[in-house]
Amino acid sequence: MPPATPAIPSNVAEPSHEPAPTGRWADRLRAEFLAAAQDLGDDVGEPGELAFHPDRTWHGYTYIPVSATTSTDYQLYGYVRFVAGTDGRDQGDFSAYADFTEETPERNPDWTLDLCDEVVGSWHGDGDALASMTLVWGRALVTGGAVATAELGETTVDQCQLAGDRFTLLAADDYADELLEVRLYTQAGEEIARESLYDDDDDDDDTAESHAAPS
Repeated sequence: MPPATPAIPSNVAEPSHEPAPTGRWADRLRAEFLAAAQDLGDDVGEPGELAFHPDRTWHGYTYIPVSATTSTDYQLYGYVRFVAGTDGRDQGDFSAYADFTEETPERNPDWTLDLCDEVVGSWHGDGDALASMTLVWGRALVTGGAVATAELGETTVDQCQLAGDRFTLLAADDYADELLEVRLYTQAGEEIARESLYDDDDDDDDTAESHAAPS
């Protein structure tokens, strides 16, 4: 194949290394995430059981996304980030991000994928080209899915085996005149779902504001 023009970063994040958190490790992650959610206001309600998504590691940090339904029927979402030690358990430098939305699968029965996303960094290409490195996590709302992929135009820039119905991707977005799309495939490679990170009525001028980097 000829060289890509421009060069596109692909599969830059490490695949998931750990099983779903349990015990004291799950308690630590839960405490970090709920502390970040405290400032969202009383209207959000009390979070239900937290669902942990597969971990991904990039640029020295490991991200474990989290989601939950609250007592007022909002979706609480975000992630816990930390620096992992060489033994995989000596973590440090914890931080967490949390937000909420009223847009839930229950209110959108036409959804095939339930997606959350947040910009976690950038990748500088040639000249002034800049990609938004975006953490995407979610769950499949249709049966039969085995692998979720992140697609930037015609290029697959990340993929993740489903853990149950959940997945996590970390990929370049808003780069080379392309926007990120998530697709779901069966084990046999048949595409059964796809969703863009952007609303169909988003204007091109608004795409740079469609993701907001966490503070």
